[in-house]
Amino acid sequence: MTEQEFIEQRRTRWRVNGNPIRTLEEARDFLDEVGFCLMYPVRPSKLVPTFFGATVGSDTNLPLQQQAFGDPRASTATELMIRLLRNKLAFETNTFGENPFLFSASVFPYFYASVTDYHPKQPPKKRGREKASPLLVDTFRVLQQHGPMNKKQLRAELGGDLSEVGIDHALHDLWSALKITRVDYSLQTGAVWDVL
Repeated sequence: MTEQEFIEQRRTRWRVNGNPIRTLEEARDFLDEVGFCLMYPVRPSKLVPTFFGATVGSDTNLPLQQQAFGDPRASTATELMIRLLRNKLAFETNTFGENPFLFSASVFPYFYASVTDYHPKQPPKKRGREKASPLLVDTFRVLQQHGPMNKKQLRAELGGDLSEVGIDHALHDLWSALKITRVDYSLQTGAVWDVL
């Protein structure tokens, strides 16, 4: 196989050859085939498929995550990603930074086992060198006891006087530690979180 044939095969597999993803089934098949991908491209460029590129059908002139909100093509990618998460056909992590990684349902258990601690039903005891905050522990326990919730519901359950920033930090830390994941999203209610 020549280098050019290899590049073309990769472009076909990553759906950036003019054949964009349009349906939930195509999105699932794409993710099952590649195993994992970034949601958006990064700079400097990495040799990793992007879900946004696959839904556009190209890898040229793609916005970074910071600019994607202004790109009309982003709504298709976001909608398909949310449908994958809702149906548990994919899992989203922020373990590698702010740009979400999407994992196929078949690959995620292997990633999870290599990254998380070995006590999935317990809240994290530490975050880096610091002890886990009481809010982080309480947030985890509320999600564990009551199931999927958005920030507004969490705030009400934890106590309405909590700051939204504090809840955001707790959710971010739990998400980074692979204790929780986003399972749904809507413009009206925002992200819905649940324990893994």
